[in-house]
Amino acid sequence: MIATVYTNGVIAVKEKSLLGEKLLRFAEMSAEEVFRALSESGFGNGSEAKSASDGELLCRAEEATLDLFIREYAPSQAIKEYLFAPRDFHNLKALIKAKLLGSDPAPMLAAEGMRSVEELRNLLESGAYISELPENASGAEIGAALDKALYAHLFKACKGSALLKKLLIGRVDRLNILTALRASDREFAESLYLAGGKLKKETLGELFDGNGEGLQRTPYGTFYKSALSAKEAGRPFTEAERALDRFEAEYFGEHKYELAGKEPFLYYVFRRRAEIADVRILLVCLNAGLSEQEIKKRLRAIW
Repeated sequence: MIATVYTNGVIAVKEKSLLGEKLLRFAEMSAEEVFRALSESGFGNGSEAKSASDGELLCRAEEATLDLFIREYAPSQAIKEYLFAPRDFHNLKALIKAKLLGSDPAPMLAAEGMRSVEELRNLLESGAYISELPENASGAEIGAALDKALYAHLFKACKGSALLKKLLIGRVDRLNILTALRASDREFAESLYLAGGKLKKETLGELFDGNGEGLQRTPYGTFYKSALSAKEAGRPFTEAERALDRFEAEYFGEHKYELAGKEPFLYYVFRRRAEIADVRILLVCLNAGLSEQEIKKRLRAIW
């Protein structure tokens, strides 16, 4: 592994290219103006994108650049697993779905994670990643089994890092809150909960036989209220899902003047990932003719 001090110096330079509040200004511009501004700043350098209609090519090129940076500079193997293993399980889902449908998995695959697609095919056949995949399971059951396998894998891979375990607990607890709010009954919700979080089943169960007061007293009170408001209004859990997407970046952002050791690396990666997601949203929305206000509501890297 490269020395952390050197890596943090590289990050200090790279941070200057973060888009930050430029994203808000981009929402006020045309798609082509945003495309030119991004290209001139080096975003997606090396892509074959020629115009704003090629925004996906631009974003994929920037994601590939960030992936190379992670693979070269990640301070630990555990951090690589935290950042890349979710893609492996996404790709496992894609391979299973394609096999069930008799279709080509390529359109459903994410960029390579810790393993190649061919390795995942072999692992899937051997059962090395998923030992308890239900026989003749529905798509939802397969998805739930893979989600459980992902977090079991991550907790094992990150067991030596108190920081990564803390992030995993925060993510699992938020996902379990959403599961409880989406579930039709308590028993079904409990069959889907991910292991490893701090919230007890009894606390989550208050959503079915109480008013969730226990959840409101946890560090997830604000997250819970946002998701509950959406449920009561019959809306999708969009705001809560956005909060979950930016959870890690916000965690480090709240302590940005205290970051040390491996933390600046993680903060930079999560911010950059969020910005790439926002550029994708911006270009899609601008090409679709959405208003400035509607676009700004959808951005995830600005908080």
